[in-house]
Amino acid sequence: MTSPRVFVVDDHAMVRAGVRAELGNDVTFVGEAPDVPTAIEGIRLTLPDVVLLDVHLPGGGGRAVLQELVTELPAVKFLALSVSDAPEDVIAVVRGGARGYVTKSITGPELAAAVRRVADGDAVFSPRLAGFVLDAFAATTDVAEVDEDLDRLSQREREVLRLIARGYTYKEVGKALFISVKTVETHVSAVLRKLQLSNRHELTRWATARRLV
Repeated sequence: MTSPRVFVVDDHAMVRAGVRAELGNDVTFVGEAPDVPTAIEGIRLTLPDVVLLDVHLPGGGGRAVLQELVTELPAVKFLALSVSDAPEDVIAVVRGGARGYVTKSITGPELAAAVRRVADGDAVFSPRLAGFVLDAFAATTDVAEVDEDLDRLSQREREVLRLIARGYTYKEVGKALFISVKTVETHVSAVLRKLQLSNRHELTRWATARRLV
């Protein structure tokens, strides 16, 4: 299996060195940068699979990097790696085009797994942060039918619905929400019954059509 090519953006040299040490041979490092202008130039030159992007950077922050490159380089995926777990930071970079957001309390193996998943096209969030994103995007939905249908579901059922529709396995949903696989199964059964759907494929189509994914 080919190692993801990774570019690290952080204004602290010790953090960049720590990321390199933690990920070791799990990825191929192609570059690093301490600020926005250097990051933009380096990412354009190296075209990595995944950029590990700090949120607070000299020169405009991680959001400035996203605004400059997300449309220009659609094959490059961005994973925010920050000490901040503030909802406004999480939501800002996700709306800017990041494929995920993890905090610096993450372990080396967890970070390596997150990088691989983002490289494969998945979205990855530290468990506590996923709820911020789900709530933020639910709040911007303006389709009346969605509100009427979602009113039938509990908050936890909505969280399970969105993660299942994004392709998470029952085990991954359980880990993200700190619940057992059995509880995930119970919630999925309840969602299918309340929405009168037959299986998770129909659930995914339902959620996609209503812009919940």
